[in-house]
Amino acid sequence: MTTFRVFIATSLDGFIARPDGRLDWLPGAAPDGVPAPAGEDHGFEAFMAGTEVIVMGRATFGAVRDFRPWPYAGRRLLVLSRTLTGADVPEALRAEVTVHPGPPEVLAAELRAQGVGGVYVDGGQTVQAFLRAGLIGELIVTRVPVLLGQGKPLFGALAGDVWWDHQGTRAFPSGLVQDRYRRRPAGR
Repeated sequence: MTTFRVFIATSLDGFIARPDGRLDWLPGAAPDGVPAPAGEDHGFEAFMAGTEVIVMGRATFGAVRDFRPWPYAGRRLLVLSRTLTGADVPEALRAEVTVHPGPPEVLAAELRAQGVGGVYVDGGQTVQAFLRAGLIGELIVTRVPVLLGQGKPLFGALAGDVWWDHQGTRAFPSGLVQDRYRRRPAGR
């Protein structure tokens, strides 16, 4: 069964990036930014152990494509974009990174037909599109104790309420707080 999951960090005021897309406030995300807390992976390695495919949008790919070491090594990554082409993917990543035009429903159907299990959905607009399509089954949101005041929000407009069951909260010594949610079954 294909499960679409989100593992993402936000500022306390709900932003996933600065207005220009920079992630320098996110611990460990930028070489010149806030260092990662020693000894804390915030469950990312365990999350990735259950991930076969990563789907992210063009803007998120642009923000992470130069990360070294490459955090998604050994996994297939699909960039959801109608404007990028395979030529826009750096040569070193072309074996693992493919551009897909979408929409999310088409991509989801293809991944299900391929028997893919865990799919990591990343990037604000991509997460929002998958939520609007009713595809996200699990949310793991880690709040970083910083107020940015402005930026790119994690969530956007939806056609209706989307309810979630809280699975747990984990606080880390660095001050980061992580909440896990599963999508509530219809009719509950």
